[in-house]
Amino acid sequence: MRAVVVKEPGGPEVLRLTEAPDPEPGPGEVVVDVEARGVNFIDIYQRSGAYAVPTPFVPGVEAAGTVATLGEGVDGPRVGARVAWAMVPGAYAERAVVPADRLVPVPDGVGAEQAAAVLLQGLTAHYLTHSTYPVQPGDTVLVHAAAGGTGLLLVQLAKARRARVIATVSTDAKADLARAAGADEVIRYDRTEVAPAVRELTGGAGVAAVYDGVGAATFDASLASLRPRGVLALFGQASGAVPPVDPQRLNSAGSVFLTRPTLAHYVAEREELLERASDVLGLVAAGALRVRVGGRYPLAEAARAHEDLAGRRTTGKLLLD
Repeated sequence: MRAVVVKEPGGPEVLRLTEAPDPEPGPGEVVVDVEARGVNFIDIYQRSGAYAVPTPFVPGVEAAGTVATLGEGVDGPRVGARVAWAMVPGAYAERAVVPADRLVPVPDGVGAEQAAAVLLQGLTAHYLTHSTYPVQPGDTVLVHAAAGGTGLLLVQLAKARRARVIATVSTDAKADLARAAGADEVIRYDRTEVAPAVRELTGGAGVAAVYDGVGAATFDASLASLRPRGVLALFGQASGAVPPVDPQRLNSAGSVFLTRPTLAHYVAEREELLERASDVLGLVAAGALRVRVGGRYPLAEAARAHEDLAGRRTTGKLLLD
């Protein structure tokens, strides 16, 4: 089989397509014939060494396909079942070994591309809007990078919970996408200071929550946009890591809350994983959650996909076919 292998951390050029032995499942594992793979910022962090991963490794933590082989003791998915997974490495390959308890069923009406495009970011948007700060009817929330894969899903899920959504974007085309997803107000952060614009849009009150996957470039504006006792959910660092923060800043901002959540802690138990995945994929199947695929790349062009994602030249989700 073919697989993309990273032998040492570095730039996109370290993503090398190679021939590899067909994988064999261990106890409790299955082999999946991979049909579509999601490309995520965590792939870039791991490839670059920002997140340490033992080398060599096959990147990619999200994919969908069909079960090919069962390991010893597996009594869940059957051969031929349509499945997807997130937060398990090895997706940039034609076949992958996945623990059976990390797989989720893909319902009728959802294709492999849709499942691979929505699962990781959909689960992320779900835990952020349902658990980290559970959006309440009438809340106003701020979503950064609202035309990205996670951003578009955050907007839709927050609107489904009857929030008013303020979105930030960098281009007119991205503004149109955010509005189409349901954003009530859109701020061009390349033209306008975000925090003062948020204050003006909220009559000086600020927002109940900020969902910030950008990091260093947006952190100060996010903190300054909160209402008293609001929540800043810093779930990513697309622009770089946020420097150390003096806790006194949370006091002066209005006794606000800062949390740095990660998906793994919100799907650690299989019951919670299945519940969130069922919600997200069920909404996709019903047409109530729209998934935008912003680009498709052959497996051999994984490096180009990383370059485009890191360069913020894309909207929606990128896939490797």
